[in-house]
Amino acid sequence: MAAHAAVPARRSVELHGAVLPAVIGILYGLWAATVSRHGGALTWGQLWLGVVSALALGGGLWALRTYGHVLPREARSVAWGALAGAATGFLYSLSGASVLSSSGLGLATAIAVGAGCFYLFYTHEDAAGHPAPY
Repeated sequence: MAAHAAVPARRSVELHGAVLPAVIGILYGLWAATVSRHGGALTWGQLWLGVVSALALGGGLWALRTYGHVLPREARSVAWGALAGAATGFLYSLSGASVLSSSGLGLATAIAVGAGCFYLFYTHEDAAGHPAPY
């Protein structure tokens, strides 16, 4: 038995597992709190808005990264598009924009991200939905 075969495998934190969604969620929460301030002083309500926004986006990213593979590529594309569109439309609405323009920007973002994700999933999976061997 070789000496290198006895080395136990180490578990490391994968960047896309929990760290990346948490970092993106925190940055999104800070951005939401900053946009809602409109140049004024930070209030407790704005702070809680940032915390809840960070938890919502970070949780959504984590859930899609962890459990999204069980969805077919079409539903997974729609889920990624919906998450991106909702996040974009919400941030734009915090700036004081109208509901119509915020919804329009969110819908445009959702369509673009959903189409891009579908293309990515379609070109990187076989017909059964398994990752293509390279």
